[in-house]
Amino acid sequence: MRGSIRLFKVADISINIHITFFLLLLLFLNMGVKWLFLIVAIFFFVTLHELSHSLVAKKFGIRVKEITLLPIGGVASMTKMPDKPYQEFLISLAGPMLNIAVVIIFFLPLYYILGPEVLFHPLSVKTFPLTIAHIYWINLILAIFNLIPAFPMDGGRIVRALLAGKLGYQKATKIAVNFGHIFALLFGYIGLINGHILLIIIAVFIYMAASSEELQVDLRETLKKFTIKDIVPSQFLTLQKEATLSKVLELMFHSHQEDFPVIEGGRMVGFITRSDIINGIHQHGVSANVSLVMKKDFPVLQERDHLDKVQNIMQENNIKALPVVRDDSVIGVVTIEDVTRVYSLMSKR
Repeated sequence: MRGSIRLFKVADISINIHITFFLLLLLFLNMGVKWLFLIVAIFFFVTLHELSHSLVAKKFGIRVKEITLLPIGGVASMTKMPDKPYQEFLISLAGPMLNIAVVIIFFLPLYYILGPEVLFHPLSVKTFPLTIAHIYWINLILAIFNLIPAFPMDGGRIVRALLAGKLGYQKATKIAVNFGHIFALLFGYIGLINGHILLIIIAVFIYMAASSEELQVDLRETLKKFTIKDIVPSQFLTLQKEATLSKVLELMFHSHQEDFPVIEGGRMVGFITRSDIINGIHQHGVSANVSLVMKKDFPVLQERDHLDKVQNIMQENNIKALPVVRDDSVIGVVTIEDVTRVYSLMSKR
């Protein structure tokens, strides 16, 4: 996520903190060290919450690139959505269950160490033991809040997973998104009448995230209806390994193609994208050969591949164009713009 700083990595997942998070730390630093400690501890458990989602997702073959800590919580960036409802159910349930497990495991130790009068004390941060008690109970609050049956909370995803089998993925998403909008409006109203700015910010985030989820699902379901064969251009250009980057620029200027398969002896040996060309010119100059900057290890697409799969492949590999092959022969190039254009055209119908 833009504007974030990497802290460390866990299980090959980058744990990042967004720069806006430091504003929250500065705000609570003025209120005392106990409040600052409380906020840091809360986001420690938020990180564990998101890691729980991420590790279960990895079990189902979903790569998680990063977890970003924001002032309103954490966000795990997954390269694709779960393929089956039960996978989404288990991934979504993992986070709240981690927080509930913390409450169960530490209840008796804290009950005997802090005593009932501290552990069950009303919300107030005056002494360090009370701070520990509040950190403990915040896990229950995180679990309950995330189990609200509305997007983008885990509860909304659990609802979708339970409804998707009978109603279909798109209709189930619509129901969970509507719940998200209702809760967002409710939180916004409560925030306005009570002057709680943070609650208003959370309401805006929930509403926008729910709407974004609906758009992503609409895109995914639309793309499922089409295959590469429906959109692959009939005409395309290829390059030889010995071609210079100046020659590639010339081809780009005189055609609409910006990504090229590299051919040697009738066989594809590489692929060069627009970003490869630009980076190659900056590093090696226009006289450098294509073979110096081309990709040698890259996915390839088949005519029968559905466009939602193509979009996932491009997102997972952080690449905006890929070659299409038939019987080991390249027959075209498809870009992410080709894929999204399908949705743009179909959504206007």
